[in-house]
Amino acid sequence: MSRWKDMNKDELERQFSPSQWSHRMSEDDVIKSHVTALKEGTQLARGLAQTLLNVPYGEGEGEKLDVYVPTTTSLDVPLVIYLHGGYWQFLSKEESGFMAVPLVHKGVVVVAVGYDIAPKGNMDVMVSQVRRSVVSVVQQYSHISGLYLCGHSAGAHLAAMILSTDWSQYSVNPQIKGAFLVSGIYDLLPILSTYVNEPLKMTEEVALRNSPSQLVPQLKLSSSNCDIVVAMAQNDSPEFRKQSEDYYKALESTEGLKVTLEDVPNTDHFNIIEQLVDGDYHLTQLLLKMMGKS
Repeated sequence: MSRWKDMNKDELERQFSPSQWSHRMSEDDVIKSHVTALKEGTQLARGLAQTLLNVPYGEGEGEKLDVYVPTTTSLDVPLVIYLHGGYWQFLSKEESGFMAVPLVHKGVVVVAVGYDIAPKGNMDVMVSQVRRSVVSVVQQYSHISGLYLCGHSAGAHLAAMILSTDWSQYSVNPQIKGAFLVSGIYDLLPILSTYVNEPLKMTEEVALRNSPSQLVPQLKLSSSNCDIVVAMAQNDSPEFRKQSEDYYKALESTEGLKVTLEDVPNTDHFNIIEQLVDGDYHLTQLLLKMMGKS
């Protein structure tokens, strides 16, 4: 039985308010600091890499992506698609290039995906958009040596939904080699009655069909060759940590899947991803190793 079902609304909201759990600074400060860190990292990346900004992957105004291209003559060029967090209602691709800082030096292409956050976009729309962004990237960059995903928080949820796609409905079948799911939400039911769902307006039916925890059989069909890393912060809330642990266990108990759980010490929900700007950071090193670029 899920623990969250026994919680009152206030406790549930506290569990799903990551800013209340940081040991580094106050709620407001940790969010301000997070946005600043992501913006500064992205500005740095735009100075280091060749960039293709606002590349359309669909017809919609919000359906655009930013590409950070390394200056390399190597043919062994892996590509990472990054999906930003912000509870499906905050942040954008404009603050999502920071992880390119250490990666472009190593000959890795980084693509930051924009999608229509709520209230403009609903959950079905966002999931459809990120899936189509992957199709578009695969069509445009057919020569890459490997395709990888990285998502943070709501972006980890969207990355897990990409791994659980029935690609027979699309024109390509992307071979995703690796995925980093960082401090994600994989079961949307607990947030239905919280403030998070106010702009999303999800029903139980919408939450179920967009919960990666419900879609493990499809993930096995689509992504059995993918190396999956489920990462969580030491100072994520207990319920956030439980989301990662439960999803990891569901994948790990499924035959044929490659999955590891990373419990990252001395991090909270925010700096666990901010530190990908640093080439020596544990998760950056893991990602480079996965790509054979360490």
